[in-house]
Amino acid sequence: MIEFHLSARSGVSPYLQLVHQVRQSLRLGRLSVGDQLPTVKDVVARLAINPNTVLKAYRELEREGLVAPRPGVGTFITGLPAGESLTAHEPLRRDLRDWIERARAAGLDPEAVEALFAATIREVFPAASTSEATR
Repeated sequence: MIEFHLSARSGVSPYLQLVHQVRQSLRLGRLSVGDQLPTVKDVVARLAINPNTVLKAYRELEREGLVAPRPGVGTFITGLPAGESLTAHEPLRRDLRDWIERARAAGLDPEAVEALFAATIREVFPAASTSEATR
């Protein structure tokens, strides 16, 4: 089961962080069709956030066809995001891991690596950061 986490410094709203984490877990094969998401109550207790934030994320995932609620039972994965699974891109993952190791050897901490990566993503995919902000 997925364990959500939130970053106050990401600049991304909490509900979108939850949505992104589910999408990413599906793409990486960490979640599969049939898997259950944590209950709203469990997410609220673990992250200390408003239940409406979790409900909004789950509704967005439902709108995208990725999950379906089962009243009295929970919310379950019912589909996969459009596009290829990231597991098919293992050579790129190895290259990225090598780059991260070089960044660590150069003295960057995880926060600096993340900031550098995010800034570079925005340079390469400028439309992506705009479209995510408007969702």
